[in-house]
Amino acid sequence: MADFDPTIPSIARVYDYWLGGKDNFAVDRELGERLTSLIPSTPVSLRENKKFLGLGVTWAASQGIGQFIDLGCGMPTSPSTQEMAQTVLPGARVACVDNDPVVLSHLNALPAGASTGMTVVDGDIRDTATILRAVAEGIDLDQPACMIMGSLLHFFAAEEARDLVARYTAALVPGSCLILTMGVASGEAAEQFRGLYSEGPSRLYLHSPDDFRSFFGPLELLPPGIGDARALRPGWAEVPGPTREAGVIAGIARVG
Repeated sequence: MADFDPTIPSIARVYDYWLGGKDNFAVDRELGERLTSLIPSTPVSLRENKKFLGLGVTWAASQGIGQFIDLGCGMPTSPSTQEMAQTVLPGARVACVDNDPVVLSHLNALPAGASTGMTVVDGDIRDTATILRAVAEGIDLDQPACMIMGSLLHFFAAEEARDLVARYTAALVPGSCLILTMGVASGEAAEQFRGLYSEGPSRLYLHSPDDFRSFFGPLELLPPGIGDARALRPGWAEVPGPTREAGVIAGIARVG
């Protein structure tokens, strides 16, 4: 686990601030406010993202999938992936993967009841083989699992994002599913947002909806396909309206 530096903002802690959490520091709040001044809807979009992820997790659990791999999980802001999955399937197991030292500290400090069925993995998700070996300590990869990459792929160049998704989904058996969400934005404010964010915790990429669709590769998208996280609902036939200038795009795909 990397050392914690209180002078450097963290992706996960800025998100925690936007979601109304308390596990963030002054440096995270300052960056969050500067970014919000450029795109004021950002905190709302992140809450919409979390709501969609909750819908996706509960949908997967309702299909009988009892294993979840949350890549780049971030702070366990309630309701967490585990809470949402175990509401439907009390025995659901979750692997939470991150490399932020404060995130890992909070995950490892969860009380026994709150961490039942949880495997905490410290590592860089680019190292697919190492991450999957660690995930396999708590998740049976010979059984269906739901893999989640929530608000993650905009931190990778498009080709790297496609490759990352392909390498991880190759480890999933038929009957599994993949949930992806990603921030999308356009215009001058979006470029300023990207530049400011890229000076801080991580480089940010502005991908298009077509890029996002390509990240699913050959996987079968669950109807109605990809769309704005505000309106997209797993399994609904209706296609949501167009994504606004800045928001979150989402989709779920079946494996196998």
